[in-house]
Amino acid sequence: MAFTRATGKHRGASRTARRTRKIAGTASLAATGIVASMAAPALAAPAAAPAESTGLQQAVVMGDELAGRVAAQADAQEAAAAQAKAEAVAQRAAAEAARRAEAAEKKAKAEREAKQRAAREAERKRLNAFVAPVADSYVSTGYKASSSLWSSGSHTGIDFHAATGTSVHAVGAGTVVEAGWGGAYGNNIVIKMHDGTYTQYGHLSSIGVSVGQSVTPGQQIGLSGATGNATGPHLHFEARTGPDYGSDIDPIAYLRAHGVDV
Repeated sequence: MAFTRATGKHRGASRTARRTRKIAGTASLAATGIVASMAAPALAAPAAAPAESTGLQQAVVMGDELAGRVAAQADAQEAAAAQAKAEAVAQRAAAEAARRAEAAEKKAKAEREAKQRAAREAERKRLNAFVAPVADSYVSTGYKASSSLWSSGSHTGIDFHAATGTSVHAVGAGTVVEAGWGGAYGNNIVIKMHDGTYTQYGHLSSIGVSVGQSVTPGQQIGLSGATGNATGPHLHFEARTGPDYGSDIDPIAYLRAHGVDV
């Protein structure tokens, strides 16, 4: 007569089931990195799992990946720091270059302004300078000299010795207000000077300026001669307070007051 094992809640697990659970537990412990050391002596150890399927190998792989990421991050940070340093150096160099360029421009501007001031001052001095109406000459007839040659009975100007065709110059800067025939003065020029006075140049053989023209000190305005009421070639020069005859002042004192040695 055959007997069968009772079933139900009091039935113990079969040997096959117990072994299956033990193997599963051991595999579980191996998966967590814990090496099973409590295997039953009578039970043969299962075959070693492939290395790539162990938790230890997975941890090593994960560690390598993490180390790689950390190294890459460190390299990136180092590269960023190097770039930032290079940019800072470039910015400082650019700022220094800009500062030097600005300083150079300021210096150049100051030099230009200084040259302009010097040129203006030189021009001002030139325009305010006076020269003799005839170079390398002398006064042959003085101011207020008496003679029947003059309608007023006295000389209203001074005569400079000059042969016909000698260059006659404006004694200072001014504007021509008369240029042509002046009766007893022959060909004559009258210039209103910058200081408001007037100068006259008479007995000219030729006239080289026109009314309204500006002249500068030493500019040639004509050539000496003997036109009008004259006994010989010379330059008759007058200094006046107005443009017309009769407003004469001492021409020698006038020229000397403006620095001309006569």
